[in-house]
Amino acid sequence: MGDSDTAWRAREVVHRAVDTALTPIHAAISKPALRAYLGTLLFTAASLILIAVSSLAYGIFYYNYIPQIGVERVIHLQFGNGHPQGIAYLSTSLVSAQPYDVSLYLHLPRTPSNIAAGNFMLDVTLLAPTAKSSTLSNLEYVTASLNSTVLARSRRPAILTYVSPLVDAASTLSGIPFYVLGWKIESEVLTIPVFESVEFPKGWMNVPRFVRVVVEADEKMQFYEVGVKIVSRFGGLRWIIYNHRILSYLFFTSTFWTCSMLSTLLAWFVLGSFFSGDQEGNVKKEEVKDEGETIKAEDEDDDHFDPFSTEDLSDTSRSFPTLGRQMPLHFSSRRDSVRRGQGKEEDRIKREEDNIMASTSIQPLGAEADDEDDDDEVGVRLWRDSGIGTSIEETDRRSNVQRRQRSLLGSHK
Repeated sequence: MGDSDTAWRAREVVHRAVDTALTPIHAAISKPALRAYLGTLLFTAASLILIAVSSLAYGIFYYNYIPQIGVERVIHLQFGNGHPQGIAYLSTSLVSAQPYDVSLYLHLPRTPSNIAAGNFMLDVTLLAPTAKSSTLSNLEYVTASLNSTVLARSRRPAILTYVSPLVDAASTLSGIPFYVLGWKIESEVLTIPVFESVEFPKGWMNVPRFVRVVVEADEKMQFYEVGVKIVSRFGGLRWIIYNHRILSYLFFTSTFWTCSMLSTLLAWFVLGSFFSGDQEGNVKKEEVKDEGETIKAEDEDDDHFDPFSTEDLSDTSRSFPTLGRQMPLHFSSRRDSVRRGQGKEEDRIKREEDNIMASTSIQPLGAEADDEDDDDEVGVRLWRDSGIGTSIEETDRRSNVQRRQRSLLGSHK
């Protein structure tokens, strides 16, 4: 007994230790835990996807909302009859409802004719779009600009920086090594602002597509390069987005991601409620169907024939002859069966009342008591034997037997 108890206790300890060790594993692989893992996985995947979508959406928004910060075009001046002039194609770099600063830059050599020209005028005109191609030659630009609508025009003066002969000679002597090595040339770059905060109304026909520059001077001038530079002057939200790119990216991306996640969770909740409602409806329909089938089966069972039921009996009693001296067979009608049932119920009630009266009455003394006991015993024995038949003839026969017994008892007395 001792060894068996020890072995049983050892097995019990091992079993408890194994259950304790496996409890975290069971909790980790339970259905709620698996459901939580699946929800976490879906949430993480949705978050990553929406982060990528938010970044892409912010990039598209930045590209469409923030115009190009600067547009620079080289103008090829045309020399011949009249003043030098040139046209540059601006493409679709400019947008409406955005202020711009427009300036010209001129790279001029310090030749005697340029110095002698002194002040000269710069005529800058912004033209509406007419041609659809950016591969036009300068001559075609000029031809196209003749029929273009002028959107903005500005005239500004310019002049080379004055240097006295003494300073010019000293500067030249000191810079001879640089001039010889090609590190320095005798030229000057002029930057002349022509438009400040110019803004164009909405509509693609109101945004300039060409810029035309005309140089008006009394002397023939030489140019190394002429160009136009257009710089956007941001304000408000555009200024914040452009000058604080990282903070703007984090703010707008997180806002878009939050709205996307809330919309996704709301859609998930609505779809979950919808499908769960459909499942509950299907379950209820199945339960109602099962109940209907059960009721139908019960009705079908009720429709089966019951040999002991009085509902299938005829309303007319019938008797059938038998062979020999046997009594004829008698079938009681439904009414007779009901009456017989009522009679049995009345006999049972009367018998209970007689038993109660007999138990409460004073028993007689002497022979009369014995006779009454004998009568009671005979009556009880006859009553017990009366359950054999159920027809009316059987009841009459039982009554005749009881009368005969009473008459015999009376003769013996």
